Amino acid sequence: MRAHPLATDAVLALGALLCMVVGSFADPHGPHGPTFGTRTPEPFSLLLMVLGAAALVFRRRRPRVVLAVTAGLSLLELTTGEPRAPVAMSAVIALFTVAAHTDRPTTWRIGVLTMAALTGVAMLVGPLPWYAQENIGIFAWTGMAAAAGDAVRSRRAFVDAIRERAERAERTREEEARRRVAEERLRIARDLHDVVAHHIALVNVQAGVAAHVMDKRPDQAKEALAHVRDASRSALNELRATVGLLRQTGDPEAPTEPAPGLAVLDDLTATFRHAGLPVRVMVQLDRGRDPLPSAVDLAAYRVIQEALTNVRKHAGPGAKAEVSVVRVGASVEVTVLDDGGAGPDPLPAGGTPAGAGPGGADADGDGEEGGGHGLLGMRERATALGGSCFAGPRYGGGYRVHAILPVA
Repeated sequence: MRAHPLATDAVLALGALLCMVVGSFADPHGPHGPTFGTRTPEPFSLLLMVLGAAALVFRRRRPRVVLAVTAGLSLLELTTGEPRAPVAMSAVIALFTVAAHTDRPTTWRIGVLTMAALTGVAMLVGPLPWYAQENIGIFAWTGMAAAAGDAVRSRRAFVDAIRERAERAERTREEEARRRVAEERLRIARDLHDVVAHHIALVNVQAGVAAHVMDKRPDQAKEALAHVRDASRSALNELRATVGLLRQTGDPEAPTEPAPGLAVLDDLTATFRHAGLPVRVMVQLDRGRDPLPSAVDLAAYRVIQEALTNVRKHAGPGAKAEVSVVRVGASVEVTVLDDGGAGPDPLPAGGTPAGAGPGGADADGDGEEGGGHGLLGMRERATALGGSCFAGPRYGGGYRVHAILPVA
């Protein structure tokens, strides 16, 4: 029926025509109720019934025009037909169609106008008294047609609203799922960057030291290579743990170790000291009584790791760093300072900080000059927790990274 509306309306028009023709042979004033065969319609009434049914074929294309045509034919039948034929049935169907395809105020205006015109003419014209049941029937049927059409329109609007809400909810769920996937990918990318940038930078430094002193000081070269082995092992372990997050449920070798945090901060700074970067640490936290949330603990660790890695890669020879982690009210403030390299070069004569490139930016562009992802990752970690992160040069030389991480 939805695929072929014109054919559906044609079938409806044919059924309405049959009902009108059958009704025109019925006498409602028989001695024992309505009787059939006691009267016959006039040819003009048959013509009006055919025209009214034919107009119903186009009721959905031009509903108001069809209502005007059928109402006019009904008025013509009421004023000329004797006995009257039920041509008004076509007007009732047309009124229902108008009410089902328009708004409620328009339905009330058109419905009242149609009821008043048909019922008024039926009561004022013709041999029957104004209170005859045929006249009251026209009033009742037109009123029910308007009410039924408005009810159908309201139900369609309700169903459409439910369908739209369901589709909107489905789109919202899909968008939320995509957003969560993007956030998880970004978090994993930040972790991978922090792990690779930190450990590979240390490996590069220690390898450069080993190559420089291999011939003259083999003991120091062996020590540097031992640090290379330890840093590479740590990098592999953290990479294994991070990549393990991408495994499906039930896959083997899923990570079981906790994520790194401030509890292993001493181990982190020790790796930098072995790489020739003096680091002084000051932590003012009471992790026993008021432990930090895991997300804040991990973010603080990663900020310190990235900041110290940038100091080791970009600061001048003999640079020194200071790390402070302080609980201030409902936040944790993480500060990493360096002096820009005012002291002597900790590497042997002729050594250069491994990974340093022209202009103080490393090869992969982690410095601000290169526009890399290191500082951006620190800011994203802090912003994700509702905090902030500032990084910039210090007055008198050096660099400062300051992150505020809300605990709540």
